[in-house]
Amino acid sequence: MGHLLMVESWVGAMSRLLPRAIRESGHQFTFLTRDVHHYLRSAPEGTAHPLLGARHIVTADTNDTPTLLPHVARLHEVFGFDGVLTSCDYYLPAVARLAGHLGLPGASAEAVGRACRKDATRRTLRAAGVPGPRFAVCEDWAAATVAAREIGYPLVLKPVDLCAGMYVRRVDDEEQLAAAHHALAAFPVNARGQLRSPAVLLEELLDGPEVSVETVSYGGTHHVVGVTDKSVGGAPAFVETGHMFPAGLGREAARGAVETAVAALDALGLDQVVAHTEIKLTAAGPRVVEVNPRPAGNRITELVRHVTGIDLAAACVDLALGGTPDLERRSTGLDSAAIGFLVPQDEGVLEGFEGTEKLTEAAGLLELQLADPGARVRNTGSNNGYLGHVMAGASGPDSARDRVAELLAPVRPKVAAR
Repeated sequence: MGHLLMVESWVGAMSRLLPRAIRESGHQFTFLTRDVHHYLRSAPEGTAHPLLGARHIVTADTNDTPTLLPHVARLHEVFGFDGVLTSCDYYLPAVARLAGHLGLPGASAEAVGRACRKDATRRTLRAAGVPGPRFAVCEDWAAATVAAREIGYPLVLKPVDLCAGMYVRRVDDEEQLAAAHHALAAFPVNARGQLRSPAVLLEELLDGPEVSVETVSYGGTHHVVGVTDKSVGGAPAFVETGHMFPAGLGREAARGAVETAVAALDALGLDQVVAHTEIKLTAAGPRVVEVNPRPAGNRITELVRHVTGIDLAAACVDLALGGTPDLERRSTGLDSAAIGFLVPQDEGVLEGFEGTEKLTEAAGLLELQLADPGARVRNTGSNNGYLGHVMAGASGPDSARDRVAELLAPVRPKVAAR
């Protein structure tokens, strides 16, 4: 039985899937956080958050890595950790440094750092010849205006150090660029109390469908689990509205996406990681959107598990312990699985939903999650504001995406104005 140190976590799906994977694999974990109340607030009323099932809960300033390294080394002397991990993007670089500091298994801290900073990713991939959009890293507004004219509109403005699509915006002219730049500048500290970089990334807008390539890398080899296709809406934001695994792609398109993702992983030097690499399939060929050195969010890992039997959360645990993950495919009776999200269209207070009466008994339903009445509804322009989701599976030639669309069609949130 292994003893893992988990440093912070998301409060969504992976905050539940990772503890489950640890427990089902026969291991235990100590949870290290700067604010345990952050997780207490996210637990459904009347239930304990799975993270609170840790063997120990320790508080420390997880945002101060230089101080954290010797502090965790002292904890290691007492508890004898066998691995260290996190599900939260903002702590992936710290976890990689901790693993190296303690001599535990893990990815290179330098490689993880490059992948977690969108500007560093772009520079690294360009130097390696991996295809991506034309881009510029802009330290201030003056530099952004010059770069925008050089690249040409339409553009995508991105923060270099946020995730979940936060503050990523399409801009078609200088007025929109100014609005997007100003909005991002007004968010100088992320949700975990970490000071953000003032730099922004401007990128050429890429046209074409978006997919993600799910991989598990260890021993210098990238093992491709499959390709997920993605639905995006919410313009000028880029909000993920749904996913399907496996992607409904032709052989050539799938191969191009996989080869480009693997080239990106190689260029960044990533190994000993579960990764989620987003790719745009443009008319000029596949282009890298971003590389995430952690399992996919938005329950894509569950889509993969329902179709293939492969548990990417468990693979993440195995890699943290220096083991060999189980990537054997098993028959599950499903050929595809999809998820559709309820994206807010109004703002106010949620009163309930219409059209949900028969959902729980619907054929093919795998998951149904709906926000509770009384929840605050906001159009956040990111992947953080969903009102719920429906997940369904399909066998044979039927598409799980079509089934999800059928199930979601009658569902209507009832929102009262504030």
